[in-house]
Amino acid sequence: MRNTTAWNRRRYDLYAPVYDAVAERAFRRARREALAQVPWRPGMRVLLVGAGTGLDLPWLPHDIELHATDLSPAMLRRLEQRAASQALDVRATVMDGEALDYPDAHFDVVVMHLILAVMPDPARGLAEAHRVLADDGRLCVMDKFQADARPSGRARRTLNLLTSAIATDITRQARPLLEGAGFAIEADRPVLMGSLFRALLAHKRGAATLSPGVPPGA
Repeated sequence: MRNTTAWNRRRYDLYAPVYDAVAERAFRRARREALAQVPWRPGMRVLLVGAGTGLDLPWLPHDIELHATDLSPAMLRRLEQRAASQALDVRATVMDGEALDYPDAHFDVVVMHLILAVMPDPARGLAEAHRVLADDGRLCVMDKFQADARPSGRARRTLNLLTSAIATDITRQARPLLEGAGFAIEADRPVLMGSLFRALLAHKRGAATLSPGVPPGA
């Protein structure tokens, strides 16, 4: 089955009741480490693209303006429940990450965790992230990636026909995607399963960067 936006919406509505049980513990440390790289400041306007059930929320500061999008209404309902339990104010909206309904340069931070590997067109998703990100903002990415130094072989590409339909693409490469979208990578570290899952922090190429900050809760 071809990876499409409509299929992703249907399958993640189906996954919503069991998603937390599968993903919460497995990615807890990876999410925390990825978000700790962001130089947080009070009042930042932050966008979570493909926010799912809100498993990033515990690792975010409370003194920000937080927006969350996802294709799946069922996922966002769970996110809103989680946000309420943590006294977080979140504006959650059903939205396609490849066609964001926000103005240009609107956000100080865009977070894309475990979304680039499932988007039908990750280059388009990153182009949208680049568009809505302020010139001095940061992009925070955490996902599974094929090694940048070597393209996928035939066996991996064949297996990917199955994995991309039911779960995730296993052939995408981080640096070509981010750099091709106009981002400069300032941090790139393995966070899970050796170097399969990586956390990257990036800013718009040619833009001035912010001073290093402190992790949430520090």
